[in-house]
Amino acid sequence: MILPKIRDPRFVTIRRGGTLTDPDHHLLALWAASCAEHVLDLFESVRPEDPRPRQAIEHARAWVRGEVTMTRSRAAGGHAMGAARDLRGAARHAAYAAGQAGAVAHVAAHELGAAAYAIKAARAAAPKAEAEAAGRRECEWQRDQLPKAIRALVLDDQRLRNDICWSAFDC
Repeated sequence: MILPKIRDPRFVTIRRGGTLTDPDHHLLALWAASCAEHVLDLFESVRPEDPRPRQAIEHARAWVRGEVTMTRSRAAGGHAMGAARDLRGAARHAAYAAGQAGAVAHVAAHELGAAAYAIKAARAAAPKAEAEAAGRRECEWQRDQLPKAIRALVLDDQRLRNDICWSAFDC
């Protein structure tokens, strides 16, 4: 599970009673897409003919640009997760990262799912003795990509949800 039982109002848009602005929601979606894209080759090297994870990432970005609806982005995320179902290891986690990125348009808190699955993918792709270091490097890379406007929000979210995200954010 990557979502908290009680929704954090900082990840709920203002029009739905939370405090998240549309520009910050868009930044969360773009950051999640970047996290997922960073490990996408781990899926595509196993399933180069399956476009679903890449399409989920593209839909997340298209949603930010106003080119697709939230529903289409969320559906693309679901299809990316479907691409993962019969896989194991790094390829599976990379497809899940893309799926989570596509779902950010619907629920902003999926941003951390994209990041956590990308870290799991990096860990799984590394030799066993180097897995933790690979995960830390991925986590640090992700943090370097955070826009200033959402940096404090995401870092606090990582702190609060680290335990339900497989301790992925211990970096």
